[in-house]
Amino acid sequence: MTDTSTKQPGAASRASSTLSHIVSDLGKNGIFIALIAVVVLFSILTQGILLRPQNISNLIVQNGYILILAIGMVMVIVAGHIDLSVGSVAAFIGAVSGVFAVKMGLPWWLAIILSLAIGALVGAWQGFWIAYIGIPAFIVTLAGMLIFRGLALVVLGNANIGSFPEQYRALGNGFLTDVFGDFAIDPLTMGVGVLAVIGFVVQQVRTRRGRQSYGQDVEPMGWFVAKIVLLTAGVLAFAYALASFKGIPITLIILAVLVMVYGIVTNRSVFGRHIYAIGGNRHAAELSGVKTRQVDFWIFVNMGFLAALAGLVFTARLNLAGPKAGDGFELEAISAAFIGGAAVQGGVGTIGGAIIGGLIIGVLNNGMSILGIGIEWQQAVKGLVLLFAVAFDVFNKRRAGGA
Repeated sequence: MTDTSTKQPGAASRASSTLSHIVSDLGKNGIFIALIAVVVLFSILTQGILLRPQNISNLIVQNGYILILAIGMVMVIVAGHIDLSVGSVAAFIGAVSGVFAVKMGLPWWLAIILSLAIGALVGAWQGFWIAYIGIPAFIVTLAGMLIFRGLALVVLGNANIGSFPEQYRALGNGFLTDVFGDFAIDPLTMGVGVLAVIGFVVQQVRTRRGRQSYGQDVEPMGWFVAKIVLLTAGVLAFAYALASFKGIPITLIILAVLVMVYGIVTNRSVFGRHIYAIGGNRHAAELSGVKTRQVDFWIFVNMGFLAALAGLVFTARLNLAGPKAGDGFELEAISAAFIGGAAVQGGVGTIGGAIIGGLIIGVLNNGMSILGIGIEWQQAVKGLVLLFAVAFDVFNKRRAGGA
């Protein structure tokens, strides 16, 4: 009787602990659960078309520019600003790159480098007015939206510039495939997927052991293993889909590099900590010695650089620099950041969340297009998703404040 009575409370305690960790993880990763729910919903509605290998690859390629912009936009929003000019800057840089690569006949790599440099200069121009003159970012970037849209039209002469070099087009349409020969399932893509899984598992195990060594609470082993198995299956399924089509899109490689670099910048660098400090409380950050003007300036230099990169990727995908390029880019980037968990007041937001928010927008666009839903309803649905995402964030903050 004694043994039974002691075992039962222990088992109940372990079950309660596991359940509490599951609920906590689901709460922390609600946006990831939302992405899975949207994917499952449209997979059912499209009768599996959404998850076909070609469509998964196209989903990355077609929405690469949104994800690139979302990375920069979430940093801007975390610092308490907004950037309405990214679509116009992307169009302007696309037009400039067309002049460099097509009209002037410069080498493709030089055209790309010069275009990125000009994008950074555009960001420096806007950052100067925001950081050192003190004009609100909303006003400066609203003016920038008009200025650079006009300059894009001037550069293009109200005409299209097309037929870019093959290497330039690879930014938006290229694939890393057939490196080891022509196979039905590309071995390089699967190998990269396996390496990604190994790296993820090692990182998770090291994090868990590190927390245990400091006496911190860790999740039960069963739930820990279950999460790793589920995420491993997802990554390998994604890699298999790409390997079954054309391999790894160059756009995905660019995104992977950006996510790793900016993840380190925001989580492990002094500059990243200063961004969050400014967004949390600008006055307190100044009193703590943070050079807020410099941080603001470099945030917008970075945003100009990423807007330029997004413009290059979009132009390369279409093989065309046109007057309509960049329309609505700023709205999709801002939506991706907010849907991904960025706070309206600043101080909160992650690169991973912005990427997931961008993927949700991409799945919505792709799924509704497959279903033949008109653009007017697509816009309405995306607007509702954005509204509910921000409302959920506000609700959670109010609930936490009242707790």
